[in-house]
Amino acid sequence: MSAGDAAGGEAAAGATLYEAVGGLPFFEALVGGFYDRVEADPVLRAVYPDPDLRPARRRLTLFLAQYWGGPDDYDRERGAPRLRMRHIDFAIGPAERDAWLRHMAASLDELDASPEVREALRRYFEMGVEALRNRD
Repeated sequence: MSAGDAAGGEAAAGATLYEAVGGLPFFEALVGGFYDRVEADPVLRAVYPDPDLRPARRRLTLFLAQYWGGPDDYDRERGAPRLRMRHIDFAIGPAERDAWLRHMAASLDELDASPEVREALRRYFEMGVEALRNRD
């Protein structure tokens, strides 16, 4: 399922995943739960140099919402995502990758989403976080 595809059978044909999950509140909850875990994880928290994670929460929320068919607020505020370039200065190895996936999966598990939505998000997260890994 690509970002523009319908989320399984739960949405009308042509609906985006963003629409299928109810829009921005879903992504705010997903990212909020994720960053709550990041704050308590010394391995992953070390990747974030800013003591205030609110800007990172906002960026990830807007990015995911846009990627999955929501408004282009991320592009308007930050320009093209260029994710690898934006993350190159942060040490992201297997431990950080695994912690990121673990916390995002736990946050997703707390939300009411169809199996199709969960699978689409998990596949994307696994691909995306591996693409950002820059350490062995």
